[in-house]
Amino acid sequence: MARRSKAREVALQMLYLIDVNNDVDGRAVKELINERLKDNDLRELAWWLFSGTAEHRAQLDERVQQIAENWKLDRMPPTDRNILRVGAFEMVHMDTPASVVIDEAIELAKKFGTKQSSQFVNGILDKLVPEEKRRRIRRRPRADQE
Repeated sequence: MARRSKAREVALQMLYLIDVNNDVDGRAVKELINERLKDNDLRELAWWLFSGTAEHRAQLDERVQQIAENWKLDRMPPTDRNILRVGAFEMVHMDTPASVVIDEAIELAKKFGTKQSSQFVNGILDKLVPEEKRRRIRRRPRADQE
């Protein structure tokens, strides 16, 4: 598993934890992250993904809800819902390329979700790619054009 993938996984686990048990506070989450990740850079990334997603949850939920036709967030499996949240946060608020965010989210969905989760997550996140990131993707020359 890639280093940053582990941080994403831990952030997802913490988001899931507070989603199903809202009595857990930020201090407890930080301690859990520190227990699970020994590398300081990974701890920082996991905390950034967790805290940023939690802080922007209402906005992220609204964006996901607009895209997820016929699916209410509260009816989605908690794992899928939180993969979408953290993926949307990373795509919108960080410089991570959209293709990396989507690939990482698909892998999380395969590991923690149902058989259909990876396709569902892929479809929603692909529609959430911000236009400026889509333009960057379009400007890159394809391998056969280099």
